[in-house]
Amino acid sequence: MNAHDPASMAQLHYGDGDFVVLKPGRYVLCAVTGRQVPLDALRYWSIERQEAYAGPEEFRKANGA
Repeated sequence: MNAHDPASMAQLHYGDGDFVVLKPGRYVLCAVTGRQVPLDALRYWSIERQEAYAGPEEFRKANGA
């Protein structure tokens, strides 16, 4: 399995301050850019929208800030 293999994309449930892995994988996709975000680097997400963001700029764009 390589880093671009769709099978290595995780499915998560985003909670308040943490997330639960529903389907194991190496990364999730940023909802704004479509960029792969490794799970160990994931710091920004929306609980309400259940989507991940690559960083603070993407979070702000998605949330109208």
